[in-house]
Amino acid sequence: RLISAIEIRAVAEPFIRRRVLRHLEKRRVVIFTAGLGSPYFTTDTAAVLRALEIKAEVILKATKVDGVYSADPLRETGATRFDSIKFLEVIQQELKVMDSTAITLCKDNNLPIIVFNLNVPGNIKRAVLGEKVGTRVS
Repeated sequence: RLISAIEIRAVAEPFIRRRVLRHLEKRRVVIFTAGLGSPYFTTDTAAVLRALEIKAEVILKATKVDGVYSADPLRETGATRFDSIKFLEVIQQELKVMDSTAITLCKDNNLPIIVFNLNVPGNIKRAVLGEKVGTRVS
């Protein structure tokens, strides 16, 4: 089911928490779109907020790199990848995993994040199945 924060009924259902939970109870795949429909909030923060609202166990952040690095690996050849890292380290080192609001929400609610490369075939499936992929932020 496609769920939207803004009104586009021809394409998606509006976000109504109890309806989303009912879809999940029926083992339907739910995809959120359009962020929160509010300015000043990033899609990262929207993803975390929706995950908390549906009591998700983890955030899967599919991106263009294969995890969290000490610096931007596309710009700095000496950047090192973390297999796992703590929320506080991400915040203190100002690593660009997600915006600070999203990271803080995850930290405060013990919601781990798996950061992995979207462009590697099979990575989404591996992440969903709980296999080791990318970096775990917890």
